[in-house]
Amino acid sequence: MESNVQQLEYTNLKFQLNNFEKIPVRVCEDNLAGSRHLAKTIALAMRQKQQDGESIVLGLATGSSPVKVYEELVRMHKEEGLSFKNVYTFNLDEYYPMEPDAVQSYVHFMHDHLFNHIDIPKDNIHIPDGTISMDEMQSYCDFYEDKINSLGGIDIQILGIGRTGHVGFNEPGSWEHSLTRLVRLDNLTRQDAQNDFINQDVPYRAITMGIKTIMEAKAIYIMAWGGHKAPIVRTAVEGEVTSAVPSTYLQHHPNTRFFVDKAAASELTRFKTPWLAGICEWNDDLIAKAVIWLSDSLSKPILKLTNEDYNENHLSDLIIEEASAYQLNIRVFNRLQHTITGWPGGKPNADDSTRPERAKPAKKRVIIFSPHPDDDVISMGGTFLRLVDQGHDVHVAYQTSGNIAVHDYDALRFIEFYREFQDTIFEDGENAVLNKAEKSIRKKQSGQPDSSTVRLVKGLIRKGEARAGARFCGLDDDHIHFLNLPFYETGKTRKKDLSQKDIDIVKNLLEEVKPHQVYAAGDLADPHGTHRVCLESIFQAFDQLRDQKWIKDSWLWLYRGAWHEYPVDEIEMAVPISPEEMIRKRKAIFMHQSQKDSPPFPGEDVREFWQRAEDRNRAAANHYRDLGFAEYEAIEAFRRWKFGWQ
Repeated sequence: MESNVQQLEYTNLKFQLNNFEKIPVRVCEDNLAGSRHLAKTIALAMRQKQQDGESIVLGLATGSSPVKVYEELVRMHKEEGLSFKNVYTFNLDEYYPMEPDAVQSYVHFMHDHLFNHIDIPKDNIHIPDGTISMDEMQSYCDFYEDKINSLGGIDIQILGIGRTGHVGFNEPGSWEHSLTRLVRLDNLTRQDAQNDFINQDVPYRAITMGIKTIMEAKAIYIMAWGGHKAPIVRTAVEGEVTSAVPSTYLQHHPNTRFFVDKAAASELTRFKTPWLAGICEWNDDLIAKAVIWLSDSLSKPILKLTNEDYNENHLSDLIIEEASAYQLNIRVFNRLQHTITGWPGGKPNADDSTRPERAKPAKKRVIIFSPHPDDDVISMGGTFLRLVDQGHDVHVAYQTSGNIAVHDYDALRFIEFYREFQDTIFEDGENAVLNKAEKSIRKKQSGQPDSSTVRLVKGLIRKGEARAGARFCGLDDDHIHFLNLPFYETGKTRKKDLSQKDIDIVKNLLEEVKPHQVYAAGDLADPHGTHRVCLESIFQAFDQLRDQKWIKDSWLWLYRGAWHEYPVDEIEMAVPISPEEMIRKRKAIFMHQSQKDSPPFPGEDVREFWQRAEDRNRAAANHYRDLGFAEYEAIEAFRRWKFGWQ
């Protein structure tokens, strides 16, 4: 009888989940696991076609989402003999205008990531031509459609998804029956592409397959990796079909599947509010999440929630287990209250049984790891200042040079300053190295990576700014470390893979300092970004040092990036920041003069880094206030990463 009831509960849960999710979603452990699974799915279809003596037509995407898929396909070609001789490919889109040899072109992207490493015949590759004249555009787009149809249509179409919900470059407002055409790019799409167009404007237009072109594919696999994609994944999967979110059209396709990692799935109903989707297995974390959600939904402080509030909002199970709203409210309120501390390094001579950090040792050795030379003060500047003010032995380690984020005009400004200074002080002020660097910048073509000398100049600019910021926070120079991890030093937005050399650099600093506390950027919104690689270098360094006695007592605290904070139910240490500390934090951020936001696109948020960071810190404090806690000026939040062997 019990098993029948459990089966019925599962059936009801599955039915409700299906009502929410209108497209099947495969949730993978991470983007690597998801990419490998998708690559194997594609390879299986390729081999089946080969066995039948047939060709297969693949629709391909660009951007960061499919990179690991292409890497796995290349690996299977080289190590498992996967052949691409029977494969025809059609790319979704291309910027317009765009020369095929430009580093930002999708021709360059596809050859760099895939085509140069496999045995696909050159004539089987099709990518929209960004050099077509406007007079020829319509006939060219018709030709692209006809070529796809002449091969029997696309067998497998892989897609990424933009934050506007676009697929390909089908921006909001695209109609369901659209075909390959020239389009104007949305401002948000151009913002997201800015990292690929350092020191130049993102094109305003692109050639793209249409919605109908995509929908005619026999199978569609759409990828989304990282927490920044979570809101649009939920909209695409659970929302109403609308031209305002073109990806929702995929709900009409009979064979579409989403591949997402846990972060990208986090906003789906079954993960964010599973009590709305079916019966839950309650634990302390999920209970806290539900109570905070209820408080937010009703705009009521936690301690004012009533039995009726729970019963009327799908949370009656909690009342049954806890006996009353009163007891449940106090339990969750106390849990959150214990996260708030003005002593991020631990309060000396205090009972630490309900505090996030240990009281002993009273003065701790601390390393703050900063992926870029400004993440420390932007993301946790108030806590940085508090740790120094409270007498802890604080070190800061800048993991990368950050040189790619320095504009050419800043580099020229410093080169010209140094030359004029040298000419003033020394008679023989000619400097061949600086002359070469200046010439390199002035002659650099659009999208061309910097020379090693220019990268050095830009790295020194950021190094000087970081040193000034750390000194302002109270550190001596011997506590300021520049690691310059090699994976970053490519001069391009595409970085090298993490290597043991990177890990050893982090390990050496850890062994030198033997910290009681480590702070690291845990903002994994972009699973392909520098923050992710820098954090992985710390994880692996910790793991390789696991036999050291001291590291078992070294606590690793994660902070988020500049624009997003941890949800309150996930925060394990909340550090209130006073108005005076906010001003000091702002001044530390001001030291990073080269990192002022680039000129905005029309309609873009034009606030500077310090403004966005302050807004995030104040929003966190306001959320605690709305839940019924004391009102603070601002809050910086952290989560502790616990290794299984600690």
